[in-house]
Amino acid sequence: MTALKRIASWLYSIADGLSAVLLTAMFVTFIIQVVMRYVFNYPVGWTVEVQTIAWIWVILWGQSVTVSEADEIRFDIVYSSVSEPVRRIFRLIFSAFIVGIYAIALPAIWDYVTFMKIEETSYLDLRFDYVFSVYVIFTIAVIIRYGWIFYRSVRGKKVAITAAHDTSEPLES
Repeated sequence: MTALKRIASWLYSIADGLSAVLLTAMFVTFIIQVVMRYVFNYPVGWTVEVQTIAWIWVILWGQSVTVSEADEIRFDIVYSSVSEPVRRIFRLIFSAFIVGIYAIALPAIWDYVTFMKIEETSYLDLRFDYVFSVYVIFTIAVIIRYGWIFYRSVRGKKVAITAAHDTSEPLES
């Protein structure tokens, strides 16, 4: 394994670990919420806030950083039934569409996230621009990912559908 692959694998592990930490935080705060409400009859609101923020981050962080092409949900019935040249056309059209939509939306997303610095969460007093900053990361990651798929499709290469942390070499045509 080359040094670059080791570094990439290590960075992937850290990014994946953040998702695990967020899921753990969701679970622990859920247990705290249940115990405080039903055992001590003292409901607390901050637990719902932590769960909501962690859920937003787990979904968008996971999708943008740790989910591989192999984990993407696809409508494979049509895609798998057509020839490779048609699949290439599908990838070109779809990736161009996704990159275009997200690129057009990025300035508005940036404006919204930066505007939200004037608001804070109710219990934890976290600025909403920090809470929603993961959406900017998600949008940029989607643009890069589908830009790469578009580039490879234009060049006539298959998109490697392997896990992001897989260190084996994908088959290419």
